[in-house]
Amino acid sequence: MISETPTAISLFTGAGIGDLGWRNAGFDFLLMNEVDEPRALLAARNFPETTVNVGDIWEEKGEIIKRTRTLLAGRQLDLLTCTAPCQGMSKNGQGTLLRNVRRGLRPRLDPRNRLILPGLSIVKALKPRWVVFENVSEMASTLIEDSQGELRPILEVIESELGPLGYRGKAYDLEFADFGVPQRRRRLITIYTTVPEALEILDQGGSLAPPASHSKDVDAGLLPWVSVADALAGFPRLDASTSALAIDSTDPFHRVPLLDERKYQWVTNTPPGSSAFDNQCLDCGFDDNPRHGSRKGEDGVNRANSDTPINCLRCRAVLPRPHVIEDGAPRIMRGYTSAYKRMAADLPAPTLTRNLSYACSDQKLHFSEHRVLSLAEAFTVHTLAEYDYSWIPKGSERAAKDSLIRLVLGESVPPRGLFTIGKHLLAIENGKVTFDPLGQLSFPLRAA
Repeated sequence: MISETPTAISLFTGAGIGDLGWRNAGFDFLLMNEVDEPRALLAARNFPETTVNVGDIWEEKGEIIKRTRTLLAGRQLDLLTCTAPCQGMSKNGQGTLLRNVRRGLRPRLDPRNRLILPGLSIVKALKPRWVVFENVSEMASTLIEDSQGELRPILEVIESELGPLGYRGKAYDLEFADFGVPQRRRRLITIYTTVPEALEILDQGGSLAPPASHSKDVDAGLLPWVSVADALAGFPRLDASTSALAIDSTDPFHRVPLLDERKYQWVTNTPPGSSAFDNQCLDCGFDDNPRHGSRKGEDGVNRANSDTPINCLRCRAVLPRPHVIEDGAPRIMRGYTSAYKRMAADLPAPTLTRNLSYACSDQKLHFSEHRVLSLAEAFTVHTLAEYDYSWIPKGSERAAKDSLIRLVLGESVPPRGLFTIGKHLLAIENGKVTFDPLGQLSFPLRAA
């Protein structure tokens, strides 16, 4: 049982957005490490009591261990979070990669996937009670070269490194919308621990991940998912047609980029949950022009259809669909079929990405208004608006550029999700969560 404020360190901190959730759950971050200085300066501004170490983890792991031990001053480290970059995680199956290796076809592996190795070295040196790896779901099917150069599944490497030290754990594919986040964001949360109460739950076949509080299924006996329409209900209307309509003078972050006349036409004719690529004829009203889509080629790669009509089949008028002009004639725009697509109002927002301000990106159109989401709205669907977060980097007097804000939002996870996980881990350690023989988690009520 933890009797004092639990201690924590964060590797691959980014701008510290996800760590807000851990902190609100009760963890005290002694040290954070981040390779990119602009991100680190945002983390330092928002975690002023935390030592923020800046540098490549391969080069800094010794310094991280040394500084953490000094900051602990003899105390136990309770939590280490490791959020290595996810851009290199492969969607290819492990079986295919391993077959190619056996055939002598050595695949090119993204070196960023191996960043978990120095993280494991730090775990082995500091021996925290809890270790939490957070990454995209594809991590479960990613292969890396281990410290001996052998190609192995990344989860197997974690187990082989931590198991001999007494750690046990599992990887959980979690949907953060199930925790009341108004955004659909799946992440692989891998939890390893030496905490006796947690090991007992694992022995009984239980889970270290918190149970869902919300569900897409209205008959599941849980709260319904929080829709993007409900989450953003209080925001003033904006419109991307003119500068006057695209800005809210009362909130510097509630503003959107303008759309030119053609793009605005595509957007205004796009129904909720639909793509502008499926818009129908404005001239004659014919609404049976073939929709856009994709199909797999002989190589197995899914590609957008190239024969989707841009002219109405009945009257030959140009359809209000994304297109370019080539040799004086319109041609359907190449790209993802989910480009210029509206969010569904009755669902949580799609996953926020660094391209959240671009209508041409994946499902970025507002569910009812003719624009993308504003940054202020993005803060809300990311649950960042629930926390006191400053966008002014340490040592600066001006807010970070929009490009950096979009980047760190897209690469982070909603802090409310990590808050839920953090509270659950502390409840396990403090004996407030048990696992009965029927396979149900139990949360004993406090005495009145």
